[in-house]
Amino acid sequence: MNLRTLESAELNGKRVLLRTDFNVPIQDGVIQDKTRLEESLPTLRYLIEKGCKILIVTHLGRPKWKVDPAFKLDLVAQELSALLGKPVMKLSDCIGVEVETVVAAMQPGDVVLLENVRFHPEEEMNDATFAAALAKLADVYVSDAFGTVHRAHASTEGVAHLLPAYAGLLVEKEVTVLSGLMENPVHPVCLLVGGAKVDTKIGILEKFLDSADTFIIGGALANTFLKAQGHEVGTSLYEADKLDVAKKFLEAAKNKTVLLPVDVVVSEEISETAPAQTVEISSVGAAHKILDLGAKTIELYAAALKNSKTIIWNGPMGLYEMSPFAEGTKGIAKAVVESGATSVLGGGDTIDAVHHFGYTGKEFSHLSTGGGAMLEFLEGKTLPGISVLQNN
Repeated sequence: MNLRTLESAELNGKRVLLRTDFNVPIQDGVIQDKTRLEESLPTLRYLIEKGCKILIVTHLGRPKWKVDPAFKLDLVAQELSALLGKPVMKLSDCIGVEVETVVAAMQPGDVVLLENVRFHPEEEMNDATFAAALAKLADVYVSDAFGTVHRAHASTEGVAHLLPAYAGLLVEKEVTVLSGLMENPVHPVCLLVGGAKVDTKIGILEKFLDSADTFIIGGALANTFLKAQGHEVGTSLYEADKLDVAKKFLEAAKNKTVLLPVDVVVSEEISETAPAQTVEISSVGAAHKILDLGAKTIELYAAALKNSKTIIWNGPMGLYEMSPFAEGTKGIAKAVVESGATSVLGGGDTIDAVHHFGYTGKEFSHLSTGGGAMLEFLEGKTLPGISVLQNN
């Protein structure tokens, strides 16, 4: 994919509007996962070395298009300052006279964090006037928010039509890695998917029918496929309106290896102290909730992963946040690491899960900062925030 990259940009002394994805999880005033902040550092340091005046535009959460103190970026600015080793000034808005006044006084190497762009409804509307107000602040636009490139928003797509636009180092890396999975993966290829929704995963399952050798399905996603095969899933989460979709995929993949749970961890309640038991898939009761993989399934999946050379993983295998239902995701993470395969992981829950089990992320070949963006890219969809960075 032919992107306009920072190497080709004239940046010295320029005002740069840098779109990042700082949508980090915050609990009790503490950022729980700093991955997205850390992944922005190479591009930030590159721009600082070029003497740029850097204006960071980002979002946090879903503030419903109004100023919400819970989604202000003060904590993000503090943490970014610590990681970067230099002050990051946080402003009270992302457009307007006050912002323009601060920008006019910036010196080369200064870093300013604009307030949450989603406080303005015009952001998600991709409003042309709002995009122009953002563009007015800068000379150059750099997109380094891979997690948002599948959204045609003012700060991800609209502004890129108004300024010279380039891919940041993170977006460039993501596109390079994911393009390699589509164009020339090393076989055997294993697609490992979990989570809950068929809609978000069926596209990549179908896309990889020709290129994947093995499909491993876990999480609540597996419940829909098990139900489609006629198994009892009790009171488990599954999508009744997607049973036909699941059946069609299983039929289309009949010449491939498709692995579904053979035993599962069930309970009648969801809590940290819930009484849980492992049962064969044929013994799931009407009152049971399937909440994790059983030991036999973990062993089955691990054997398939061991024989793989390329593993693409999106979605946890169970309710990993609670200890009675954590062993499936934990066991799969261990098997992926021990496989020695090229391993590409994506999705916020997947990344959170491997960190939850003590992995730094360096044990895997690549942790994608985009969940939905990763899936849509691998499906071959046109991503608005990527297409505006391509050379014509």
